[in-house]
Amino acid sequence: MPTVNIGVLAHVDAGKTSLTERLLFDSGAIGRLGSVDAGDTQTDTGGIERRRGITIRSAVASFGIGDLQVNLIDTPGHADFVAEVERALGVLDGAILVISAVEGIQAQTRILLKALRKMRLPTLLFVNKIDRMGALQRDILAGLRVVAVNAVAADTSTADISTANAGAVNACASGAVRQVRVVPVPLDAEVLAEHDDALLECLVEGRAPGPDELRAALAAQTAACLVHPVFHGSAIGGQGVAGLMGGIRDLLPVPVPRDGSLRGTIFAIERDRDGRKVSYLRLFSGEVHRRQRLGSGRVTGLQVVGSGADDRLAAGDIARIWGLSRARVGDHLSPGGSRTPAFVPPSLETVVRASHPGDASRLHAALLWLAEQDPLIGTRARPGGGTSVLLYGEVQKEVLAERLREEFGVEAVFADSTQIYLERPVGVGEDHTEFDRHGDHDFWATVGLRVEPGTGFTFRREVELGSLSHAFNQAIEDAVHATLREGLYGWPVTDCTVTLTRSGFQPPVSTAADFRNLTPMVLMSALSRAGTQVYEPCHAFEVEIPPGVFGPVAARLSALEAELADVSPSLVTGSIPARLVNEARRHLPGLTRGEGVWWSRPSGDRRARGWPPTRPRTDGNPLDRTEYLRYLAMS
Repeated sequence: MPTVNIGVLAHVDAGKTSLTERLLFDSGAIGRLGSVDAGDTQTDTGGIERRRGITIRSAVASFGIGDLQVNLIDTPGHADFVAEVERALGVLDGAILVISAVEGIQAQTRILLKALRKMRLPTLLFVNKIDRMGALQRDILAGLRVVAVNAVAADTSTADISTANAGAVNACASGAVRQVRVVPVPLDAEVLAEHDDALLECLVEGRAPGPDELRAALAAQTAACLVHPVFHGSAIGGQGVAGLMGGIRDLLPVPVPRDGSLRGTIFAIERDRDGRKVSYLRLFSGEVHRRQRLGSGRVTGLQVVGSGADDRLAAGDIARIWGLSRARVGDHLSPGGSRTPAFVPPSLETVVRASHPGDASRLHAALLWLAEQDPLIGTRARPGGGTSVLLYGEVQKEVLAERLREEFGVEAVFADSTQIYLERPVGVGEDHTEFDRHGDHDFWATVGLRVEPGTGFTFRREVELGSLSHAFNQAIEDAVHATLREGLYGWPVTDCTVTLTRSGFQPPVSTAADFRNLTPMVLMSALSRAGTQVYEPCHAFEVEIPPGVFGPVAARLSALEAELADVSPSLVTGSIPARLVNEARRHLPGLTRGEGVWWSRPSGDRRARGWPPTRPRTDGNPLDRTEYLRYLAMS
């Protein structure tokens, strides 16, 4: 059976989970329609998700449209869970972006549109809530085209918008979903003709393209991400959903399973009722069988989503996998190993402490498990107790507190969030320490390291690989990675190359611990000689403004350290420090008579102004030998 994996995305409260529920119900996959308000939907299974009415973790459900199997991934809509959305996008064949007909195109909608276009993911647009008071129609289509989206209306007509009788009429061959065929209205032939010479010729000659010709052009251009078909309807009432299901079948491309080397991605992790780790794996090529060894463990069990098969996962499908004990969300799996791709990192940090001191160890274990589900939150022990956690926003902090309380029985106290900065080396620094067989020394190891600017992080060796045992080499490399989490000012160090220039050991007394403990001192000394500069994360922003307010808006943004790029009487773009984004948003309504629209996303960084900010160290301070040795003795 052909399979297509699609995601449902939206701004919070646009009706994404309700649409997922409606698709499952109308296709016959479930026998009763759940409700977000009632807390009994299929994909929001967690108590917190049901109580808050928002999706926090990606969930997978399956249904059929004729002979097509659709695996539907319901993703978070809140901006604080953008990393979860990014991970889900990487395993999709297509997407449905839900837009509220009442609220229109929101800031998060635009962020998602940009991400979908960047990944060239075929996308259908569903304008939901057409039966609500205040629902818009033409304004949304016009707004989509303003933000550079080639939106093609896939409805022949809509009626009674903003009333309980609202409906969308789709061109359907019959009432059966499996026979649905989508035909765009002739007016949108002009949009399709922009990318189709044959259609353009028809229009120039005054001939009306036929329905089949329009349908073929719409399908081809949707698959190529040149246009986005727009459907109107109501997830609660069911209007227009049959047409959307026809669009899923006829317009989204079905991937052709590929043979060859194993390639897949783990996009979610959960625990089953017995507490066993379960990984959700999307397989792009090859096959996975029971008892097969992958980079993060041996497959002890699998269950293919939709079919329920438990012996083999084929390319194109998604399965729940047991036995991958070392798997982490975002891992690319292959027989030889795994690696975690880079996502936009969080820019906030908070410190978590147990309300009751006796729960400190339970809190630490709980945070480690949550970090396994979401590697980007990180965990870092702080001096004097407490654990630091990385965040995207305050809602994420609130959800973490609820999960710790409800899932682990731990009451936690979160400190105020602070900004995360980065350090980059500005020069070349080198140092080494050699042990003397007859002298006084603290470690039976010789380590020499050189630090210099680079792109990302690279670890190299100028010594022969066989000059040290694998355990000693690994101890040095692991220590380098760990040490660079805190640079000269306490911030993570990036964009550098570290080279091992010297090495030596004394058999049989040298141990891996000698190399692991000595490396931070040598590395920090080399980094000190190279010097570092501190950088702060920034957001790229766009501000749509009404006439006559450009001056005050530009002045306020400049006062908030924004660097303006393109400016016009109606649109201002540029970059701004992440720590000042919320303040800029707060000022915007007053400066624009409530008509301004703010959009921003994490984008790069810039050198911090003034005296470099610092962060308390947790590594014993390898720059101070006495303090560091005391730290090791107490560890």
